[in-house]
Amino acid sequence: MIGQPLDPQTLDGAPHPQATGVEARMIWVGDQQLMVAVKRAVSAHPPLLLFNGIGANWQLAEPFLDALTDTTAIIFDLPGVGGSPLPASPYRPSGIASLGARLVTDLGYHQVDVTGVSWGGGMAQQFAHQYPKICRRLVLAATSPGAIMVPGNPRAILKLATPRRYWDKDYVRRSAPDIYGGAFKRDPSLIDRHAGAMSGVRGLGYLYQLLAMVGWSSLPWLSTLQQPTLVLMGRDDPLVPVANGRILAHLIPNARLEIIDDGHLFMVTRARETAERIEKFLSGAA
Repeated sequence: MIGQPLDPQTLDGAPHPQATGVEARMIWVGDQQLMVAVKRAVSAHPPLLLFNGIGANWQLAEPFLDALTDTTAIIFDLPGVGGSPLPASPYRPSGIASLGARLVTDLGYHQVDVTGVSWGGGMAQQFAHQYPKICRRLVLAATSPGAIMVPGNPRAILKLATPRRYWDKDYVRRSAPDIYGGAFKRDPSLIDRHAGAMSGVRGLGYLYQLLAMVGWSSLPWLSTLQQPTLVLMGRDDPLVPVANGRILAHLIPNARLEIIDDGHLFMVTRARETAERIEKFLSGAA
């Protein structure tokens, strides 16, 4: 089966035990070391490669990984974020797509499904465009076509421009409701749990992520994407309004839009619901 456990010989370094079957290891991918986490499952469809949001270490996606029932999932910390050291130089989305494709190959897979959340949604779009034979299906969550987008709340965007929320717990408690909306406005305990999982972003690593998206847009080639695509948006998202999801779903030929009654981080706050929607889509169910 496609989701059989990976050969441990394909990974180097000591494992980092995590909850519910997620194993994280340092792996050399070309000349870049990456912290890679894999949740293994026996599945009839390819594994799911996840591109995380800006500044986000892989542990922030654990609620979603835990909620997956029959999907092997692969996620890695971007260079300069979490456990992955800084790259030798800044990069563009095309470079991250190449890094992801090489990681998939090194792990022994020929095809994957791809999802990206927020900033990572741009990387997922680039991957699908750049590697159409490797990317079978595409899931875009709380994201946009890039530089040309329907802007979010200016107050939320200004707070997102700094990585301060990743090391200042008091700051994230104050700012999370404005940045993320949805459940974060109603349940302060979610903020503490989310803040507790944050780690390891470096100022230069965050800057590289910001620079990577300067001037980037998928609008010129969205209509060429052939992958079946699921677009998920939060109804109360201060950062990426639902209108951006409508644009993506309209321009990608084989795409549909589903709206979740939550904020920007519905993959965390509504992890089970999101995982069910995604796994239903990946299985080919209508």
